[in-house]
Amino acid sequence: MDLDTNNHSVFKLNYHLVLVIKYRRKVVDDEISNRLKDIFEYISPKYNVILDEWNHDKDHVHLLFRGEPNTDISKFINTYKSASSRLIKKEFPHIRKQLWKEYFWSRSYCLLTTGGAPIEVIKKYIENQGMK
Repeated sequence: MDLDTNNHSVFKLNYHLVLVIKYRRKVVDDEISNRLKDIFEYISPKYNVILDEWNHDKDHVHLLFRGEPNTDISKFINTYKSASSRLIKKEFPHIRKQLWKEYFWSRSYCLLTTGGAPIEVIKKYIENQGMK
């Protein structure tokens, strides 16, 4: 539970999201990951979402974020996927050659609530993604 500026209790739900590149194409490097994160942080306030952790591997990204109980998470994720796909393909045209039919994200995603594990454990797991 977080406190807002008016001293009201605001419940935040914690989520672990994994987004996968279509056909597991290995297109995510540090520069693309940073841009994807910037786009997430630009869109998230409109949905009362706060990013806590971000990391990537070559074919997927891991996010730990918080949202309010009334946040429409599926709408937020779909908005993010659409905007980020469009912008990444525009700003990094070389990626188009590696994608099939120009899809960037897989249609599916993995979204987990993190109520069972301590947040620090999940943060550590995400921090260690992409390391060999």
